[in-house]
Amino acid sequence: MTIAVGDKLPDVKIVKATADGPEAVQSSEYFKGKKVALFSVPGAFTPTCSAKHLPGYVEKAADLKAKGIDEIACTAVNDAFVMKAWGAASGSADVTMLADGNGDLAEALGLTMDGSGFGLGKRGQRFSMVVNDGVVEQLFVEAPGDFKVSAAEYMVDNI
Repeated sequence: MTIAVGDKLPDVKIVKATADGPEAVQSSEYFKGKKVALFSVPGAFTPTCSAKHLPGYVEKAADLKAKGIDEIACTAVNDAFVMKAWGAASGSADVTMLADGNGDLAEALGLTMDGSGFGLGKRGQRFSMVVNDGVVEQLFVEAPGDFKVSAAEYMVDNI
């Protein structure tokens, strides 16, 4: 079953990529008491994700925060070391990198995709959502192969 607006996020372990190394956190704790713009990419360092998706959230961070977003977070089915390196190469301190290395979050959200045809295996779909104190307020899920509704610009215009 796919997560929907009004649903509480499932409680799974995710790993925050920090300057001090990987930090395991429960999603229930991470999203507690704040409004988070969360976006998911199929993979760090992949073409659309690196050229458009992450840079869009870096560029629009101030606009999102002006609309009441406390934190911006990116998740992908990659390990924390890859997410940290991708954040250092392409991101900013305005975007928290959350590793979903085993795909537990993507699976629990019902938002997985099969990237086996490209040697990627099971991944998270491209999506974005606004999570307020652990509850999904807005959800934007891309059609396969698209990059429109999960873009930072779209989120800024629709929250």
